[in-house]
Amino acid sequence: MKPDGGKSEVERRQLSGTLRWAYLFLGFLMLALGGIGAFLPVMPTTIFIILAAWFFGRSSPRIEAWLLDHPTFGPLLRKWRDKGAIPRRAKIAASAGMIAGYGLFWWSARPGWPLATGVAVLMLSCAAFVLSRPD
Repeated sequence: MKPDGGKSEVERRQLSGTLRWAYLFLGFLMLALGGIGAFLPVMPTTIFIILAAWFFGRSSPRIEAWLLDHPTFGPLLRKWRDKGAIPRRAKIAASAGMIAGYGLFWWSARPGWPLATGVAVLMLSCAAFVLSRPD
């Protein structure tokens, strides 16, 4: 007998009980936040959809399959899962959003140099990660 009990990949990833329900709830929460982000320019969409797929992969294979087959999100999610890829257009949008967000932060909060530097380093790190991903 196999050490994993002969279970499939989906069965090994799927949880049971309370944790499954928590992941299912978090999947729907991430999906809702991603939907909101599709309409609000200050909120990201992609990361929430990726997280939703991850949570659904452990709680509801049916909903995960629906997301992976979705005409808008499916191809992006599959590319992310297979290669860690982010499309060039999404990289540009994410970078532009970070620049705009930092500009708005700078203008509205008028932070001191330690906070401004810390936020800049955080945003530059995030931008470097996004830009380093394959297309």
